[in-house]
Amino acid sequence: MEDKAITILAIESSCDETAAAVVKDGRLVMSNIISSQIDIHTLYGGVVPEIASRKHIERINRVIEQALKEAGVTLHDIDAIAVTYGPGLVGALLVGVAEAKAISFATGIPLIGVHHIEGHICAAYIEHEDLKPPFISLVVSGGHTHLVRVRDHGEYEILGRTRDDAAGEAFDKVARAIGLGYPGGPKIDRVAKEGNAGAIEFPRPKLRPLAGDQNSPGSGYDFSFSGLKSAVLNYLNSEKMAGRDIVVADVAASFQKAVTDVLTEHAMNAVKEFDCDVLSLAGGVASNSALRASVKEACDAAGVKLYCPSPVFCTDNAAMIGVAGYYEYIKGNFADLSLNAVPDLKLGQR
Repeated sequence: MEDKAITILAIESSCDETAAAVVKDGRLVMSNIISSQIDIHTLYGGVVPEIASRKHIERINRVIEQALKEAGVTLHDIDAIAVTYGPGLVGALLVGVAEAKAISFATGIPLIGVHHIEGHICAAYIEHEDLKPPFISLVVSGGHTHLVRVRDHGEYEILGRTRDDAAGEAFDKVARAIGLGYPGGPKIDRVAKEGNAGAIEFPRPKLRPLAGDQNSPGSGYDFSFSGLKSAVLNYLNSEKMAGRDIVVADVAASFQKAVTDVLTEHAMNAVKEFDCDVLSLAGGVASNSALRASVKEACDAAGVKLYCPSPVFCTDNAAMIGVAGYYEYIKGNFADLSLNAVPDLKLGQR
């Protein structure tokens, strides 16, 4: 097995991106096709699950065909099919899982179920051949905010997670409140460049560990962004009631600074506590320029090596699922046709 190149066909459909990729040996991305639904969901101010599922059904065959064609391979060249089976929107997940199972059944190609967050963590391997566990990974997306200790490939310890709104969700809600619309992350990032990040002092939430929570060590790495979101809304309401003009760029910059301060502080505390000199960023919000700059500055000051995937590998994509699937393949962790979508799948759960 070690002498033969392992080629994985990967499928991702956990939210509103229909994606397929072909990945060789967990590093070489031969194709990475993403069909975005962002224009559709922008009309509704956020992702509508039923619409997302329907669009996945319409697009998934074409996306897979394109991924195979661009990679210059056929199904005869594929060693395994890796598919996201959780967490995510259940209807969206089911489309990808059903497609992967159908191809596996028809061809006899082995099937591998992949955890979506594990995929995000593995995205950092694509462009950084020197990256190897152990390291700390900060996973920040629209639905998830996790601080993870990566002990080995497929072996994870969750140090902290969001207790309410994920960071990306908070970006979307604040963007809507200040009139920027959906998707909030890129729009706040762009507008914030024109604002003063010190104009408004928004809170930086600090949480105590939950009693009895085995996934929340004594240092208290959990995140909470609902209070920060509420603070922004309260500020907007108070300014309107007082008849004062609201400087949208200042609100965006000050809010973004509060979020990036919390994320950076948690990540740096973790690398220090666990005596780790490697940190990676992952997830859609890892594309945020302010977060990248904040974490890089902190890492440079602390002598910590930082790995950030390119933006195309930060957002939901199938290449990262192919990388994660490769490491499951070499461990022999295959699924059978009973594989099902698990919308609340926990990291490390199989």
